[in-house]
Amino acid sequence: MATLDLIMGFSNLGTGEIVLIVLVVLLLFGGKKIPELMRGMGKGVKSFKQGMNEMEEELKKPLEDDECGKRPDNPI
Repeated sequence: MATLDLIMGFSNLGTGEIVLIVLVVLLLFGGKKIPELMRGMGKGVKSFKQGMNEMEEELKKPLEDDECGKRPDNPI
């Protein structure tokens, strides 16, 4: 339950809080490391989305085969 409260708390961030977080990140990592961090995050998000799309396609495949009239080899 505490995790849900924490997640819901992030949805109520205002401009001031976001500016403060950006300043803290700048102080911790410095200006030169931030593009590398963002690039890494972008690659991670892209990989995650690609994996989700592949999983969705795999889940839809049996449904499409069944709709086309093909029967699975091993019915349950």
